[in-house]
Amino acid sequence: MEGWQRAFVLHARPWSETSLMLDLFSEQTGRVRIVAKGARARRSNLKGALQPFTPLLARWGGRGEVKTLRGAEAVSLALPLSGIHLYSGLYVNELVSRVLEPETSFSDLFFDYLHCLQALASACGQLSPEPALRRFELALLGHLGYGVDFLHCAGSGEQVSDTMTYRYRAEKGFIASLVTDNYSFTGRELRALSCREFPDIGTLKAAKRFTRIALKPYLGGRPLKSRELFRQFVPKKPRPVPHS
Repeated sequence: MEGWQRAFVLHARPWSETSLMLDLFSEQTGRVRIVAKGARARRSNLKGALQPFTPLLARWGGRGEVKTLRGAEAVSLALPLSGIHLYSGLYVNELVSRVLEPETSFSDLFFDYLHCLQALASACGQLSPEPALRRFELALLGHLGYGVDFLHCAGSGEQVSDTMTYRYRAEKGFIASLVTDNYSFTGRELRALSCREFPDIGTLKAAKRFTRIALKPYLGGRPLKSRELFRQFVPKKPRPVPHS
């Protein structure tokens, strides 16, 4: 039987009339699938606790792929996410669910995940969620072993120049290029990626382009449901009316 671990619910769905099937992200075991028997019952004290974005202490047991929850309690109230920040949190949860191998320890990533949720909660109603998302994506890639040298040209070994353009090549890195396309980044943008600090819209957009490219092999061809929900949440910009 597992001991108590810090954990978050990534996803929960009904399982039989009174139970829940949970995907948890835990500090020591990583992503694990668990049945919470009786959690949907009318008198269950787990109903309020087994929700995404609620910090938990949980323990479980079993030898198969699907474990059985032995106990869970909320450490604190759920992190307050709403609107675009809630959809951003759902995106982070789906990313972890899709990318991490089950029952593989990612203790450091667990705290990157926690810090991302805290940043999203702090930014609610005031700041864009984008910087927190980009930092988490880059941390996730690092923990997956996706090593990229942002600060040196893969062709010459020289340090990148802020005003030069570099084209990304998978498994090689960034090579100086005159070509400008979706895979091209300025040296200044690469420095921002390296330190995970995005001082303006340009560096933030560049970070989004890079993480989309780098995460694609891990996600495969199946689209993320959270992105579809996000598109429904954000109203489309009206097209300009042409002048006669």
